[in-house]
Amino acid sequence: MTVGYHPGERAVQRRANALDRADHAWRAIRDRVPRVAADFLAERRMLVLGARDAEGRVWASQLTGPPGFVATLDETTVAVRARPAPDDPLAEALAGPGPVPLGTLAIEPATRRRMRLNGSARRTDAGLLLRVEQVYANCPRHIARREVTRELPGGRPRPAPARTPALTPAQERLIEAADTFFVASSDAEGAVDASHRGGAPGFLRALAPDRLCWPDYRGNSMYMTLGNLERRPAAGLLVPDWSRGTLLHLVGRAEVDWSPERAAAFAGAERVVDFHVEEVLERPAASDLRWAPTTG
Repeated sequence: MTVGYHPGERAVQRRANALDRADHAWRAIRDRVPRVAADFLAERRMLVLGARDAEGRVWASQLTGPPGFVATLDETTVAVRARPAPDDPLAEALAGPGPVPLGTLAIEPATRRRMRLNGSARRTDAGLLLRVEQVYANCPRHIARREVTRELPGGRPRPAPARTPALTPAQERLIEAADTFFVASSDAEGAVDASHRGGAPGFLRALAPDRLCWPDYRGNSMYMTLGNLERRPAAGLLVPDWSRGTLLHLVGRAEVDWSPERAAAFAGAERVVDFHVEEVLERPAASDLRWAPTTG
């Protein structure tokens, strides 16, 4: 069966003995936004982004707004009524007329629902216009439940961002306490994808100031992130501090360790991904939203 996976994805699916499951999963991918997806997008307060900068580095970031700030104009066009702040690592990449390859992830932590929309975007007066090429939902596994408890006014004074070549001790502590992060990656042709990773605090580990790792669990068998990394190791991470609004952006290179010995260090893991940090950008209180854990 011929499907639309690229060679990197196929290579990982083959190594994971998941070709049949991947072929079945492909049927869920659409090139248009169905009504149920449009309704889901219209209720979101946050949209995760993945894109490449002028140097080809892949960054992950996020935009926030009131319900309706992400609106489906037609089956292939989504308007985002927000744009990256000047200190956002994607501000320059998304400032031009475009089109720019863009991966997005809409997520609702309270109900553990998420949806990925990939395509290309251009800037508008109101924000961004995304021309959709792929739309698909992901399973709810490993999504920590939380909800918005407060929204701060936009344009308020914020502490200055800080760039460093490696993690500080405080940033290492933030990483070790995280139950969620987002990863952006790119295929060999330049298409970008943004994805969610979650687990119990400690699943994302700081092995050194310039090296992290995390477990890779069994999922939908598409292996889109790992497939991208198979061909192009450039990747970006976004680690949010949900209660304070601080956004920690990391850019670097990722590689997959397939050894059973490494995977055994994480319960239920099938592989381990190592991430080599090249630059860290910490943006204190960058998000307008404050979140708190929920149960149920």
